[in-house]
Amino acid sequence: MAQTTPNHTQTVSGWAAHDSSGEISPFIFKRRRTYCDQLQFTYNGIFWDGSITYGGYSKMLVADHRYVVHVPENLPMDAAAPLLCAGVTVFCPLKDHDLHKTPGKKIGVVGLGGLGHVAVKFGKAFGHQVTVISTSPSKEKEAKERLGADHFLVSTDDQQMQKGKRSLDFILNTVSAKHCLGPLLELLKVNGTMVVVGAPEQPFTLPAFPIIFGKRAVKGSVIGGMEETREMMQLCGKHNITCDIELTTPERINEALDRVAKNDVRYRFVIDIANAVHDPISSNL
Repeated sequence: MAQTTPNHTQTVSGWAAHDSSGEISPFIFKRRRTYCDQLQFTYNGIFWDGSITYGGYSKMLVADHRYVVHVPENLPMDAAAPLLCAGVTVFCPLKDHDLHKTPGKKIGVVGLGGLGHVAVKFGKAFGHQVTVISTSPSKEKEAKERLGADHFLVSTDDQQMQKGKRSLDFILNTVSAKHCLGPLLELLKVNGTMVVVGAPEQPFTLPAFPIIFGKRAVKGSVIGGMEETREMMQLCGKHNITCDIELTTPERINEALDRVAKNDVRYRFVIDIANAVHDPISSNL
């Protein structure tokens, strides 16, 4: 959720009227709160008092100041909103593996969707050589010319994958569809790491030999905490990084959901609530 703070009379430390902010869930206030065994989801979850959480679908919002972040003034609110989910999801694995302070690495991004396209932008902002790995050859031009990727591999092309073996230091896997990790692991150098942030419904196929003979690691990562979200927003402000979005309205939400199911969106839908809500109370939020 992203919003602008309205006029108010009370003093709030660290904030001023009309500051732009993004609200994220209380359970990710601390850096590692995302790994709590009593996780509370932002929407479609059960809150502590038994009520259902609605997240961005809520009619009203009261935000705890500890759980909001400044959105840099140079970033448009609509394109910055998905950074609070997709953005921090791919930012954290890069930071956790020191890729924010060790430029010049060769990193791979598997999948060029809502997560992957932001990962490419972060990878380039950190000074790395970025290779996009996708099943769709048609995405090569967009990956290189629009997003700045250095290389593109079609994962279904055996010749390309063979040529790319042991070429990458790190892989961020954003794909949520069923796929085999074996050929992707072969792209890693010895001691390389793959971090999975995409979540297929079916179990992965994970062969042992690429891990054993390459001393490779497969890890997972989920969203991020307040500290990382603030750092990410500062980075985005510095490099003018936003998500590529399509703006839609509440009236067209079903159409948008149908298109999401068909992977027909570049790369995130954002619902324009500000121009759609006419209730005077909600309009002042």
